[in-house]
Amino acid sequence: MAEKFLMPKLSPTMDEGQIARWVKNEGESYEANETLAEVDTDKATMEMTALTGGTLLKILKVAGESAALGEAIAIIGKAGEDISALLSEVASNGSAKVEEAKSTGVDETPPTKVETRAVASESSIAAAPVVASKDPQSEIVDPQSNGGRIIVSPIAARMAAENGVDLKSIAGTGPNGRIIKRDVEAAMIAPLRTFAPSQQVGSSAFRDVPTSKMRQIIASRLGESIGPIPTFYLTTEIEMDNSIDLRRAINASVSDDQKISLNDIIVKVTAVSLVKHQWVNASYQEKSVRFYEQADIGVAVAIDDGLITPVVRGANLKGLSEISAEIKDLAARAKAKKLQPDEYKGATFSISNLGMFGIKEFTAIINPPEAGILAVGAATPTPVVREGQVVIRNIMNVTMSCDHRVVDGATGAKFLQTFKQMLEQPALMFI
Repeated sequence: MAEKFLMPKLSPTMDEGQIARWVKNEGESYEANETLAEVDTDKATMEMTALTGGTLLKILKVAGESAALGEAIAIIGKAGEDISALLSEVASNGSAKVEEAKSTGVDETPPTKVETRAVASESSIAAAPVVASKDPQSEIVDPQSNGGRIIVSPIAARMAAENGVDLKSIAGTGPNGRIIKRDVEAAMIAPLRTFAPSQQVGSSAFRDVPTSKMRQIIASRLGESIGPIPTFYLTTEIEMDNSIDLRRAINASVSDDQKISLNDIIVKVTAVSLVKHQWVNASYQEKSVRFYEQADIGVAVAIDDGLITPVVRGANLKGLSEISAEIKDLAARAKAKKLQPDEYKGATFSISNLGMFGIKEFTAIINPPEAGILAVGAATPTPVVREGQVVIRNIMNVTMSCDHRVVDGATGAKFLQTFKQMLEQPALMFI
């Protein structure tokens, strides 16, 4: 019997999802455990997999369109079935309501592990994180390719589908000929370059590309932060030579896979400083202030769709090598969109480091409900005066954004003072 295929709940905070692409086309049959579609949630791309066989009779939400939790996105059943009644029902109701989803079997408990599968519709449809290929950059294989493998990143595949770009016409510039985002962008703007230089040009042509679910969440979260939160900023200069020497000494005595970065030291020092200054390791809760007993550090990672902050839990309790290994693993899985919600939510404080891009100083926006975030610049050789002599030291500028509802000026200054002292004399972090 034909049924509506409803948008499932794929993350704890999800209230809608965006169709990334349909793996199956209308009229195609599928077997049990085959993937029908991929859906973008707030921070990850999930695939919806059939538990039993059937036919995709009608697609109601195409790639790029969003659907609320419990809203009908397709009709599935047996080939040749009459679906006119279901189409009329969807048209008259606008879509299946969330209450209907609850009454017909939607599991409101999101998966907590990759292996967990949740009922996603009135039929047997399961939801699970997208499984990438062995390539750590999360390549996928285009199932529409005739006899050949078209290796394409998920975001490139989505952009191509949204803008009608034929992937077979693109030469990939990524590893092993992988088609990546910039290749699709180049193919999209190529037709705009054909006019003669002497041609009179009017107003620019434009195109509206649906925003990804992640970009929508980023926009919403930033809107919650910069307006309602009374924010002030504190900046300090830190002499990093001793921390650089510590990193050099550690890396000289360990294997390549155990080497640490300067950022790993910054994360550890931040965590130790937070537990010494409880008002910074806190969050405003309208009628109370919540103090955290350990430092869960969100480390900003740039990915194709925007920014995500994987969390190093209890960083104050971990050693530098453990922090380093955890950050590497979290960053790699963030870029492959394989993080589970509990791995990028619930930080008590965050760090955004743009030093590797040559940025000397900037300000970062607080990620609610955290009370602060550190914006870390590059450590650069700088002439300074020490004991009446001009010497060269590696100076790093750090700016802390503070939620004034929790952190007062003196409180933030004392935290930064501890943070600065530990980076300039790293042995202090072990006291």
